[in-house]
Amino acid sequence: MTAPTPYLHLPGTARAALASYAEVFGCGFAAHSFADFGRDDGPADAVAHGYLVDGPVRLFAADVAGDEPVFRSAGLMWSLLGTAAPATLHGWFTGLAAGGRVVADLERRPWGASDGQVVDRFGVHWLIGFEGDE
Repeated sequence: MTAPTPYLHLPGTARAALASYAEVFGCGFAAHSFADFGRDDGPADAVAHGYLVDGPVRLFAADVAGDEPVFRSAGLMWSLLGTAAPATLHGWFTGLAAGGRVVADLERRPWGASDGQVVDRFGVHWLIGFEGDE
């Protein structure tokens, strides 16, 4: 592993989050249940460990058990600046905004670059943008 990989602890929505991110980023995902790992501290079908497979974004997710804290984000954005072609980044922006909240539209800024921000339906704040023309 060459870079940090975000690991979301979600309130019973890990499978839905992984499926949503896999659709947005055009990749697959794998999810192992509590039962798969022999855990009995939550629902058998809850996600004990899941991850995106063969995609442009690395991400892990799991459902929390008991009184474990769930993911919350403040003062942090996940940056996808220049990580793909502009058309792809526009698609990611639209996909992540579905059911979420657009903070700033993806548009050209006075300094010449294009960027925008969205908080997706799972509470992840994304910064998406690119340099140059579309």
